[in-house]
Amino acid sequence: MTPPPRPSSPASDLRGRPVGGALLVVLALLVLPAVALAPLCVLIDWWVVASWPLALSVFTFFLYRSDKRRAVAGGDRTPEATLHLAALLGGWPGALLAQQRYRHKTAKVSFQFGYWTIVLLYQYLAADSLLGWRLTRAAAGLVRAGLG
Repeated sequence: MTPPPRPSSPASDLRGRPVGGALLVVLALLVLPAVALAPLCVLIDWWVVASWPLALSVFTFFLYRSDKRRAVAGGDRTPEATLHLAALLGGWPGALLAQQRYRHKTAKVSFQFGYWTIVLLYQYLAADSLLGWRLTRAAAGLVRAGLG
């Protein structure tokens, strides 16, 4: 009988692990926002449209990496609100890749709830923009009706 795999040590997590599966998830989750942003490419060069989320994803990836290193070393940590803000501003793809690569913040349910809420918000906004903002207008109408 094969013994169960040993849990990884925090130091081994710093070397990282392959992120192939997470990369596929990121690519799949980027389809809807990319389609929603495509009309902007008529007005603005595509590289300008793509550079903001790409730059924020790279920044967020290294923010998570830095926080993981500080956690292992017992140093000052990056506040979770800062990690969420970086994801909310557009760095959610880099956040997911860093979470998987460094096994960082993957077991904390409250953090994952906040993170996936941000990802779903991006998916919702992309879908609603493709639908001509029908969902948002309907929700605003319900709110007005409830307040009136």
